[in-house]
Amino acid sequence: MKLFISKFLFIIGNRKKKLLYLLLFFLLISIIDAVGIGLIYPFIKLATEPALVDKISITRFIVSKLNLSSSHYFIAILGAIITMIFIVQSTLYLFAQKYISNFIYEQKRIITLNLMKAYLYAPYTFHLKKNTASIINIIVSEASIFCTSFLTAFLRGMTNLIILIVLLLLLAKTNLFFLTLVLLALLPATIFSSLLTSKIKHLGAQISQTNNAIIQLINHSLGGLKDTKIIGVESFFLNNINIQAQESSKASTVFEVSLAIPPIITKSSLIIFVVLFVSIASLGSPENLTQIGSTMAVFAIASIRLIPAVNSLIHALAQVRNFSYTVDLLYFDLKEIEKQDIDNSLDLPSSKVLTIQNSDLEKANDYAMPFSQKLSLKNIIYQYPDVSINAITDISLDIYKGQSIGLIGKSGSGKTTLVDVILGLLFPKSGDIQVDGISIYENLRAWQNLVGYIPQSIFLTDETIRQNIAFGVPEHLINQEKLDKAIQSAQLEELIQQLPQGLKTEVGERGVRLSGGQRQRVGIARALYHQREILVLDEATSALDNETEQLVNESIKSLSGTKTMIIIAHRLSTIQHCDRIYLLGEGQILKSGTYEEVVINQEISNEKNSST
Repeated sequence: MKLFISKFLFIIGNRKKKLLYLLLFFLLISIIDAVGIGLIYPFIKLATEPALVDKISITRFIVSKLNLSSSHYFIAILGAIITMIFIVQSTLYLFAQKYISNFIYEQKRIITLNLMKAYLYAPYTFHLKKNTASIINIIVSEASIFCTSFLTAFLRGMTNLIILIVLLLLLAKTNLFFLTLVLLALLPATIFSSLLTSKIKHLGAQISQTNNAIIQLINHSLGGLKDTKIIGVESFFLNNINIQAQESSKASTVFEVSLAIPPIITKSSLIIFVVLFVSIASLGSPENLTQIGSTMAVFAIASIRLIPAVNSLIHALAQVRNFSYTVDLLYFDLKEIEKQDIDNSLDLPSSKVLTIQNSDLEKANDYAMPFSQKLSLKNIIYQYPDVSINAITDISLDIYKGQSIGLIGKSGSGKTTLVDVILGLLFPKSGDIQVDGISIYENLRAWQNLVGYIPQSIFLTDETIRQNIAFGVPEHLINQEKLDKAIQSAQLEELIQQLPQGLKTEVGERGVRLSGGQRQRVGIARALYHQREILVLDEATSALDNETEQLVNESIKSLSGTKTMIIIAHRLSTIQHCDRIYLLGEGQILKSGTYEEVVINQEISNEKNSST
C-alpha cells in the first residue's frame, strides 16, 4: 500500500499540496455538517418540551442575555441557526465539488502534457521497443481513466470517508449502543462488498488491454489500407475488432452491475434494521418508544448523509481497485523514461557531459552549432540495449564542409545505426563526434539544429504543402522568403505551379495525394526551409522508379557543394556524385575511397572472381 501511494503521489507531482488542502476543506465542511445535525437532537427535545429551556443552565443564560420574553423565541432562533448552518454547509459543499472538478480536469491536462513530453523527449531506444498503439492508448485513454475514474473515485472515497468518520463520532456521542447495532447490521454488507471488489479488480486491466488491442488493429488496418483492400482482409480486422469489443463489453457490464449491488445491500440492511428495531421497541412500554424518539430523529437525519456516504465510499473503493492498474501503467512509463535518461548519460564517455535536460529542449530551436571546417567521427562504438554484440565497432571518419559522402553495404551492415548515432538519436558506448573540434554532446540540441534528415518514407501531415515544408512552424510564423528559396532548391516550383491551389494544396494523410518523388522533394524542401547545413539521406530514392529517382537525384546533386550530405544508398546511381564512398560490413568500414575506387573496382573484382 505504501508503494502504491508513493506511485500515486509521483504521478500527481507538485499538486500534492492542493490535494491536501482539498481534503482539509472537506473536513471543515463535514464538521459544520455534524454540528448542524448534532443540534437537531436538542432542538427537537426543546421543541417538544419548551419548559426545558428554563431548566437547562446554558439555555437559561442565553435567554437572559438576549433578553427574550419567551422560551419559544429561543427555539425559533435555534431553528434559524440550524437552517443557516445547513445552507452554509451546502454552499461550501458546492464550491468543494467545483474545486474537485477543476482539480481533476486540470490534472488530466497536466498528465497528458507530461506523458506527451516524456514520450517526445524519451531516448530513441525507448521507442524501438515500444508499440505506438500502446503509447496512443496511454496518452488518450489511460490518462483520462486515471483522472476521471481513478482520481475521481479516490477523492470521492476520501471525502466520503471524512464525512463518515465525523458522522459516526456524532452518532457515537448521541447513542453509542444504538450506533453499535447499526454497524453490526451493516457488517455483512461491508464484508460482501469487500469480497466483490477484490473479485472485480482485474476487470479494469482487462478493459484496458482490449482497448489497446482495438487501437492496434485500427492502426494496422487503416495504416496499410492499400494492402488491406487489395489482399481483401477487411473481414479479418473486423472480426478481430469485434472479438476485442465483445470482451470489453462483457468486462464493462460485469463491472457496472457489480458496482450497483453494494448500495442496494447497504440501503436494504439499514432500512430492515430500523424497521425491526422500532417494531421491537414498540412491544415495550410507551415511555421506551418516546425515549428513543429523539435519538431516532437524529439517526434518521444523519442517515440522509450517512447512507449516500457509505454507498459512495463502497462505490469509490470498487472503482479505485478496478482502475488502480492505471497508476502502475503511468508510473512505469514516466519512471522508465526518467531511468533511461540517466542510463544514457552514463553510457557516454566520462570526458563528456550530456546536457539534454527538458529545459534545454524547450528552448527555441534558433541556435545551430557553428560549422566551418569538418565533422569528425572518432572511434565510435555502439551497442543496442540488451544486445551483447556491437552494432558499430571503432568507426572513424572525417566529413568536410560541402562534401558529399555515400554509405553502402549489405542490409545489417550498420549503415542506419551509424546514421542514427550521427543524428544524436543513439548515444555511443564510446568515442566522440566533433564539429570543428567541439563535441556535439556539449549541446546536442544545437547539433541537431544543424542536421536535416530525409528518410526513405517522408512523413507528411494531413495539411497543405506549405505547412508540410515548414513542419512544426505555426502558420502565422512561416517565413515566405525561406519557403520560396527551399522550394526552388528542391526543384518543386514546377509541381506547385501545376497545382490549382499551389502551396495551399492539401496533401492528404501521409501525403497520399502526392507521388513518391513529390513527397521526397517536399522532404528535401523541409530540411532546406529549416536551414540545415548537413543533410542525411537514408535511402531517400530506393522506393522510387527510375525516372522519378532521376528527378530526385537532380535535386540532390544541385545541392552538392552548398550542403554537406551523408547518403545511405542501395542504388549506386544515387552516390555517383559523392566525393567519398564508405563500404560498411558488420559494423565496420571495410573500404573507403572515390566512387571508382570503391564501387567500380569492386564490381570489376567481382566479375574476375566469378569468371575464374
